Amino acid sequence: MAVPKGKTSKQRKHTRAANWKVAAPTLVECPQCHELKVPHKVCDACGYYDGQQVVEVSKESK
Repeated sequence: MAVPKGKTSKQRKHTRAANWKVAAPTLVECPQCHELKVPHKVCDACGYYDGQQVVEVSKESK
């Protein structure tokens, strides 16, 4: 009969049993331009973060 050589760690056991699914990212509305953006990041559309313009965005990128 086959016998394991060592104890299987919790990490290995849980990793094998886990059902990994990718969740959709959380999106919030930008208060400046009302586009959807990732929270706590600079808005790609307008370049604002926390009410201040941080990045200069050209009109061509829109």
